[in-house]
Amino acid sequence: MRAFHSDRFEPDLPEGHRFPMRKYGLLREAVARVLPGVRLAEADAASDADLVRAHDPAYVAAVTAGSLTPAQVREIGFPWSTALVERSRRSVGATLAATDAAIAEGVGVNLAGGTHHAGAAQGSGFCVFNDVAVAIRREQGRRPGVRCAVVDLDVHQGNGTAAIFADDPDVYTLSLHGDRNFPFRKVPGSLDVPLPDGCEDATYLAALDGAMRELDRTHGQRAFGLVFYLAGADPHEGDRLGRLKLTAAGMAARDRCVWEWCAHRQLPAVMCMAGGYGHDLDAMVNVQLASVVEAFHAWQRWHRA
Repeated sequence: MRAFHSDRFEPDLPEGHRFPMRKYGLLREAVARVLPGVRLAEADAASDADLVRAHDPAYVAAVTAGSLTPAQVREIGFPWSTALVERSRRSVGATLAATDAAIAEGVGVNLAGGTHHAGAAQGSGFCVFNDVAVAIRREQGRRPGVRCAVVDLDVHQGNGTAAIFADDPDVYTLSLHGDRNFPFRKVPGSLDVPLPDGCEDATYLAALDGAMRELDRTHGQRAFGLVFYLAGADPHEGDRLGRLKLTAAGMAARDRCVWEWCAHRQLPAVMCMAGGYGHDLDAMVNVQLASVVEAFHAWQRWHRA
């Protein structure tokens, strides 16, 4: 299995933002230590031509030049810097590379990505560019008529992704998220499953099972060609922003549900790590490492099939 990273390009951020950003390098190190069968590679930066597939050219130019308005910078949540631009481009590049790997080998992983709050002409919620949207638009250019599914299990609703694909019948956006969590104005996707604060394993997994059954019904109408899975760590009970209460066992069951669904239908899938804001950095990294382990097992099953 191939996994792509961009942590060498983390921007120099204020201390309040630096803590969650440190997880990316630690995750890469943990994958290298625990899963020697994973081939790690540094991602190339996405080009302007890549980014404008899903983003307004004027927005891409403003991000690159550092000419965003103060309000736009506040909405993103990070101070602008050339390092932030490079990191954001490489995070998109990692999802593009993981998409190529998934098509070739069944599974591809971006050890970051899942920046689902970025819309076509604005960033938001620590998301500058929408990596999954760029990858889908590129794949649509390569294979006209291809149908893609986004299974977004970050605790926050993927409003940017939903907005970009609102009028695209070839992209199905599924989101399980905290009902009272950010963003407070949701953008309706193909299927949204809002969950109450304090939601525990049994309730979450039942909701996911129902959502995947609905996805299966839609899949039966016209097959998907590619799945993007946002495996956010923030539904975990140790997350300081998530407000849900999934245990490590519940998170693992969540991942297996998605991978088994994909494997049963022999659908190539790209996994992005999305959010994770745990009080304990090591515990948060372990949650996301467990998701990479499940992806690796899915890749092994794919090649045994």
